[in-house]
Amino acid sequence: MFVLRLFHRDMLPPIGSAISRRLSTTLFPLPSAPLPSRREAHVWYIKPEEINDSSSLKQYTDLLSPCEKRGVLSLSGEQLQKNAILARTLVRTTLSRYCDGRVDPRSIKFKKGLYGKPEIMWQDGDNIIKRPLQFSLSHTSSLIACAVALETPLGIDVEENKRKTVNSVISVARRYFTASEVEYLAAIPYPDIQQKEFIHLWTLKEAYVKAIGRGFSGAPFKNFTIQMGSNKRAPKLHIEAGSDCEGLTDNCQFALMELNGSHVVAICMERDRAISDDENNLLSLKVWRTIPLIEDEFISETEALKYICSLS
Repeated sequence: MFVLRLFHRDMLPPIGSAISRRLSTTLFPLPSAPLPSRREAHVWYIKPEEINDSSSLKQYTDLLSPCEKRGVLSLSGEQLQKNAILARTLVRTTLSRYCDGRVDPRSIKFKKGLYGKPEIMWQDGDNIIKRPLQFSLSHTSSLIACAVALETPLGIDVEENKRKTVNSVISVARRYFTASEVEYLAAIPYPDIQQKEFIHLWTLKEAYVKAIGRGFSGAPFKNFTIQMGSNKRAPKLHIEAGSDCEGLTDNCQFALMELNGSHVVAICMERDRAISDDENNLLSLKVWRTIPLIEDEFISETEALKYICSLS
């Protein structure tokens, strides 16, 4: 297990390092992370169950903007408020890592893109590094994940792999999925496998609409088909004939993985059109578990991460 001490400047510290479970009183700078390559995505995730003390949540809340704090307070229930704090903290601390320790997570400002997708709004000023970072956030009640890429738009979605639908899988699929996706699910004779494949399709489709910046309302799931590959081959995307194709593209790649045996994570990232060589245009991933300001664990080379589909 690789563990990163708070404020350690290397990404892969000694195996078995001792961990201080106390938040530092100095929130800045954070440990810096090497920027992803153009064909690489980094994923950082939090397990909310690991963070329960009020002092930690208080310091995390102090990282948020006044608008974010008001949004947290508007939520009903302590668990929803806690997860909202952790989600915003994860975004801010993750982005700060990729600025050479020169951007305080509290100073990061956001704006909405053309279709409402959050983007970083860099401020002019001294000692500020403006990075062409792209990010995407997804969460369940038990896991929150933030994906980061350099320049290339991307989307992430996470779901509990044992999540059940209120209605039957096929009835839900008929409402949201394309005819060929429904046919694919209906051909699976085993309910457990059918449910699992439904979750896989849902997360992949969510990751796609986030990557193109449209969201579910701007790019209904029936406008495009995810074709699941056999023998762990990567999923492919097909835009349905007659769909409103504004903003849709099939120039994308997917990765589908399982975290800790409990969650499915889908990543979608645009291909680099300038690279014609498929061997050099492959999507690469690195994944960390984090407790912000306390510890980081690099899990890409551990049993905690399992690829469901190969990288395309």
